Amino acid sequence: MQNSAKIALDAIDLKILAELQADARIPNIVLAEKVGLSPSPCSRRVKLLEQAGVLASYRALVDRAAVGLAVTAFAFIRVERHSRDNAESFIAAVQTMPEVVACHLVSGDSDFLLEVVVPDIASYEASVLRGLLALPTVRDIRTSFAMRSYKLSGPLPLPAVSNG
Repeated sequence: MQNSAKIALDAIDLKILAELQADARIPNIVLAEKVGLSPSPCSRRVKLLEQAGVLASYRALVDRAAVGLAVTAFAFIRVERHSRDNAESFIAAVQTMPEVVACHLVSGDSDFLLEVVVPDIASYEASVLRGLLALPTVRDIRTSFAMRSYKLSGPLPLPAVSNG
């Protein structure tokens, strides 16, 4: 994920972002109409949002169960010693693991929180747990499994746009 440049977002930018979060495949002509612009300026704004990194990427939301990924695990990781090298080593290793769909540096008893999606618990143990435990920087792993998910990959709660 690239870092976004600090740019001032106005009400139209926020409307564009909200519409693209709802449907990233929306045709520019429809997007322009929804946000109150003509197609050419709308397209320019979208390009500027992309160039600034505000629009980081476009993806399809795939139903996990439909593709055989029935288990979502949350792994709470504690590292051995807090140092930049240990953190960078851990992050680099995690980024090579396709099963890890999110990695967060967190406060509290753990150092990192990973969201892991796999076909079954045996896959979690074989690919993720063993892989993480092999890392010299990992001190402790505590895992919780999602029993059922009610909201996945929701849109970001953008600031409200006044219509006044």
